[in-house]
Amino acid sequence: MSRNNDIEVSQVKATADPSPLGLGGFALTTFVLSIGNAQLIPLAAKPAFLGLAFFYGGLAQLLAGMQEYKKNNVFGATAFSTYGAFWLSLATLSVFESTGVIDWGGYAGTALGIFLLGFTIFNTYMWIASFRTNGAVCGVFTTLEITFILLVLAEFGIISSVPGGIMGIVTAAVAWYASAAGVINSTYKRTVLPIFPLDKIEKKY
Repeated sequence: MSRNNDIEVSQVKATADPSPLGLGGFALTTFVLSIGNAQLIPLAAKPAFLGLAFFYGGLAQLLAGMQEYKKNNVFGATAFSTYGAFWLSLATLSVFESTGVIDWGGYAGTALGIFLLGFTIFNTYMWIASFRTNGAVCGVFTTLEITFILLVLAEFGIISSVPGGIMGIVTAAVAWYASAAGVINSTYKRTVLPIFPLDKIEKKY
């Protein structure tokens, strides 16, 4: 039994950290969509995020979440799997709307507002949990929380999408930093980009 346990432990140690992939997929997809929300590109160009939402922010991030399960990382598995599914869901809704499969009947803002509100609730408790990870990851969930709130207000017609778009760009930048830290620090085998641990007990997110 102990030998089998040793084998399992060695396999876990040999598994590459999937979080830089998940963070990278989230960052790039968020960036492209947020450029559109910030109205920095023509409205007709906004669907450019769809391919990323299906494959990079969606599929690749979902796969990263599945790998986090193997590492016994509840936080990472829940975050990456959920946001992978978020992008797949959002992209599917966008395609269904554009092809006429869904007819919002003038209530598109309300429907998407409720959709985003649900993810805001999810992000709130993940944000609280991120206090026990590190500054880079906590920064992602903090900026994302603000982004979601602003986008919900925009969908309900209270404000424009520009503030949420700008905050989304900030979120993408923070997520890119966290992803880059995971890749560069691992490659150089030393801390090149600090992730600012928030817990005195060293742990991996």
